[in-house]
Amino acid sequence: MSFEYAERASRLPGAVVWTRGAAGRPVGGSASAQASGQPSVRLSAQASVPPSLQAPAPPSVLPDGCMDLLWTRGRLLVAGPDTRAHRPGAGGEGPWAGVRFYPGTAPALLGVPAHELRDQRVGLADLWPGARVRRLTERVDAAPDPAAALEDLAVLLAVEAEPADPLLGAVVASLEAGRSVTATAESVGLGARQLHRRSLGAFGYGPKTLARILRLQRALALARSGVAFAQTAAVTGYTDQAHLARDVRELTGESLSALVRR
Repeated sequence: MSFEYAERASRLPGAVVWTRGAAGRPVGGSASAQASGQPSVRLSAQASVPPSLQAPAPPSVLPDGCMDLLWTRGRLLVAGPDTRAHRPGAGGEGPWAGVRFYPGTAPALLGVPAHELRDQRVGLADLWPGARVRRLTERVDAAPDPAAALEDLAVLLAVEAEPADPLLGAVVASLEAGRSVTATAESVGLGARQLHRRSLGAFGYGPKTLARILRLQRALALARSGVAFAQTAAVTGYTDQAHLARDVRELTGESLSALVRR
């Protein structure tokens, strides 16, 4: 079973539309990276198949500071912000489609604080009225391109929601640039406790954790582009290559070399 992953920029500013899994009807898309998933109904049937012949589990999903709206046949879910790698079970091949929201923007669209969904995959029906979710699920299921239909839903949510808080975008931009939490708080006019409180609701964790996750993503991007690990560590603010290796292992459960080869 294919775990091929594709993504494209969304019409929603800062968001990404992604697909994974070749089974079933097409779900659109165009590039590469990671995804989210839950075991499919094939999991129980696989139990009688020898381990050597079973399909491998999908790749793990690495922390990135984002939340996703997910679709698989008959289900809509929300992926909360991860503090560690999420490992879908074997059989979670999909097809899946998702909209990955820019950090800090999903809670206002979905109506739930990010910290309540931290490290979780939750059915949308657990957050919204069941009848509404059933109608939306049927609409996406019936669409010739479920990924586009899911994106339409995300765009509609953004139209109905309050405008994005520019302060949150400024926090992300500051931390992505490698500035300290203290400097970031000062730049947006908040005290340390205020920033921590705002971060919990918007990102799912405090600014120190967000900074660590964003630094991980910067380091992975550099290493995958061919930059030597030692130089990657220096450019992204790690003490040395060993510090980078430890942080990658703690956040993802894998080595930097393994992640670069993916």
